[in-house]
Formats: sequence, C-alpha cells, structure tokens
Amino acid sequence: MSSEEFEKLHEMYRSLYEELKLIPERALKSHGEERKKLVRTFDERHGEAEEVLQGMEEELRGAPSSYKNAMGAKLRLYRRDLGKLQRDMKNSASGFSSSSQTVQGSQQSIYSSQNQQSTHLQSQRALLLQGTESLNNASQSIERSQRIAAETDQIGTDIIEELGEQREQLDRTRNRLENTGENLSRSRKVLRAMSRR
Repeated sequence: MSSEEFEKLHEMYRSLYEELKLIPERALKSHGEERKKLVRTFDERHGEAEEVLQGMEEELRGAPSSYKNAMGAKLRLYRRDLGKLQRDMKNSASGFSSSSQTVQGSQQSIYSSQNQQSTHLQSQRALLLQGTESLNNASQSIERSQRIAAETDQIGTDIIEELGEQREQLDRTRNRLENTGENLSRSRKVLRAMSRR
C-alpha cells in the first residue's frame, strides 16, 4: 500500500484474525477447562490484534494523502470485523454453565476495559489534533510578526537614509553660512578702511 511497515502490520493482523475467527465456534462446542482456555486464547489474540491495528493507525497518520482514504477504509473494516468477533465470542461465552459465571464476569470486565482504553485513545487523538492546530496558529502568528518586523526594518532604513541626506544638506548650509560670515567680516574691514580715509 503506502509503506512496508503498514504491509507487515496488515499481514500480522490477517494472521491473527484467521486464528481469532475460529475460536467462538470452538468455544460454543467445548466445555469446562477447554472452553476457559479458548476464552483466554481469544483475549490474548484479540489484544495483539488491537495493538497491530493501533500500529496501522500510526502508519496511516504519516502516510501520503493519496493512500489515506484506502488505508482508512481498510482499518475501519478491520475494526468492525474485530468487534463482530468480540460479540460472537461474548455470545459463545454466555453459554457457560453457572459454575463458569465468574469467567463470564471477567470477560465483561475485559471488554469494558478495552472500551475504556479505546475512549482514552480517542481523547488523546483529539488532544493531539488540538495541539497541532494551536501549533499551526502560533506558527502563522510568528510569520506575521516576522513580516511586520521586516517592514519596520525597511522603514527604519529609509528614515536613516533620509536623515543622512538632511544632514548633508545642513552641512552644506552651515558651510555657506560660514563663507557668508567670512565675506561679511572682510566687507566690514573694507568699509572701516574706507571710512578712515
């Protein structure tokens, strides 16, 4: 599909599913210790299958968008099939004799625990998505700040250049005033000399 790891997990899941789907019918036909053993085996394999599906979901998150729809559809189908097997096993387990009710109670506890784990994972995913959105918003805010800083820097550079030009003009004006002052001094000297004569 999209990655070698996803394909490996897919093969592992198919192998576990093939083993799991035979257990409910066998449990229905068995009794006593044999049935308890089948229930334990089902629980172990079901837990392994859940872990494999979680691994596939992680691979899905990093997959290219062109593969995500097909991979997501496959995962939903696998979860549905696994849930159906779990219900079948529960129905098979409900055929236990009264002496086996404690096993049935522990089965229900396991199913409840798995549901709680699934709910916890969903809330963690929601938090992760919320965190990602906050991070994206922060990144956009930083980009806007950088643009404003660059514009401010450009304005500052323009002002400095303009002030430099004004300083040059002031220097030239001061030089002209100094020359004018010198000319006036010379003119006064000439006028004094002429008045003496």
